[in-house]
Amino acid sequence: MSNRLLAGRYELLEKIGDGGMAVVYKAKDKLLNRFIAIKILRPEFTKDPTFVENFKRESQAAAGLAHQNIVGVYDVGREGNINYIVMELVEGQTLNEIIAKEAPMDYRRVIEITKQVAAALRVAHRNKIIHRDVKPHNIMVTTDGIVKLADFGIAKAVNDATMSTGSKIIGSVHYFSPEQARGNYVDERSDIYSLGIVMYEMLTGQVPFDGDNPVTIALKHINEEITPPSQLVDGIPPALEQCVLKATSKFQTNRYSSADELIEELNNIEFVTRMVGNSIFNEASEQVEQSRKGQTDEEEDYEDEDDDDDESYDRKSRKKKKKPKKKLTKAQKKRRILIAIAAVLAVGLGVAVAGFNGLFSGQKEVPDLYGMTVKQAKKEAEAAGFKLKEGKEVYSNDYSKGQIAEQDPESGSKAKKGASITVHVSKGPQAGTVPNLVGHNESEAEEMLKSSDYELGTIKQQTSTEAAGTIISQDPNGGEEADHGTQVNIVVSDGKGVQKSTVPSITGRTLTEAKQALRSAGFKVGKVTYEESNAYGSGYVMWQQYAANTELNKGTKIDIEVSKGAPKTNDKKKPNKKPSNTDSDDNGSNSVDD
Repeated sequence: MSNRLLAGRYELLEKIGDGGMAVVYKAKDKLLNRFIAIKILRPEFTKDPTFVENFKRESQAAAGLAHQNIVGVYDVGREGNINYIVMELVEGQTLNEIIAKEAPMDYRRVIEITKQVAAALRVAHRNKIIHRDVKPHNIMVTTDGIVKLADFGIAKAVNDATMSTGSKIIGSVHYFSPEQARGNYVDERSDIYSLGIVMYEMLTGQVPFDGDNPVTIALKHINEEITPPSQLVDGIPPALEQCVLKATSKFQTNRYSSADELIEELNNIEFVTRMVGNSIFNEASEQVEQSRKGQTDEEEDYEDEDDDDDESYDRKSRKKKKKPKKKLTKAQKKRRILIAIAAVLAVGLGVAVAGFNGLFSGQKEVPDLYGMTVKQAKKEAEAAGFKLKEGKEVYSNDYSKGQIAEQDPESGSKAKKGASITVHVSKGPQAGTVPNLVGHNESEAEEMLKSSDYELGTIKQQTSTEAAGTIISQDPNGGEEADHGTQVNIVVSDGKGVQKSTVPSITGRTLTEAKQALRSAGFKVGKVTYEESNAYGSGYVMWQQYAANTELNKGTKIDIEVSKGAPKTNDKKKPNKKPSNTDSDDNGSNSVDD
């Protein structure tokens, strides 16, 4: 199928993926001069209304989900018997490939990947869409580390009651939730279960349940408890293990209620493990070493502590005179609480090895450097008795370019005098893909922009043939890269340019003639479907959506139905023909779906 041109603009270049329902090609959009991915429904499924409907649902669900962690959908169409979706081309690897190479993966990377997938699910769930097939095969990681969730092919609106389609069960059995395995009602927590299984696989290198056949595996999801990851791999933080076990609870009510709740939990785990592992526990180790030197060194440390406390008090007093006390944000308050928790944990360790009184000897409170420039932060750190170490540049929606966005150790924690504070400088908001607003109305545009972390800018009206209120252009354009928070300006049709036209009679014409007649009259060709007919020859139009001579706005899409010819009958008098091998390639192709 390579080198074929779809819709007069999409040139298929090479096959890059195989799935159970579809084949994915790398293609080039000749109109916009950019590379894209096109997913084409397998030919054997075009005759199955259920699969065709699932394929349509993928495009409808994904098209409304504009977010940097979701593979963008640009267009959907049908040409003859080819059903296709035009998508963002993601340069990178699937998480499945990464797991195969790196698992067991570092817990910090597991947290980061999980947070980005959860961010994608948060957008989907807010739009009443459940993915239903969260698995490493459907998670892409770009070359610059951005995680993108793909393939909403079996996604379904929340208000649809069940997850089964007839006798078919939708989803991948290794990542099934128990309710999916039973064919019961699914909700947002079903996606969280599947993501929990993905976390488990990243941490351990294996899925929790396996078997000889899908039924066996599904029954294990229902009946068997998951082996804790720490029993398979060392070095997993207990809090992270509990997070995985909660996400994969057999009962929906015991899981995280939302993707937001999961993200918050991961942020807390990330923060506490960083605090305990990178600062406070390190100080405890140093204290053990100090205890071996004898009482003399300890007494000198106590003398230094007294001096340091005085110095800290003086400098703190001068600082307060320079600027008013800042009001703590909710996040900062939570951070202070978590620091206290981490400190309590460290106290327990310190008592065991060196005694509480010795653990914090010679330590000072780490200053708050957030929002400062590197120059300001260096001055503040040195004034408090610390050294400043520049780390990496990071994206941040909270801090402007050049401001401190992260620091380690955290502000409010304790660290030894003279220790280094590593700061990570913001390089501004991370760029994302602007959603395509053209064809939508203003309220829809606002919701799409909000879910993608963009803002609605100026709104101008312009005379056009589109219906009043329809967006006809935008700046930046849909599909372009832009920093989050960027204002998107739109131009809306005032409807004054709408012209009327009379629908021509196209019944009984060939498909080519019918398309030409509709376009000449100022209309657009809508959906073209094919049905068997004894009354019309193959390729002739036998139904049109609007009757001839109906007056409609120009630009209206008109659906048509074309004959496939008379139904085929079995003629027993004819000799038996050799079985066809037409579908042999498709049936023998590798599938990435379980």
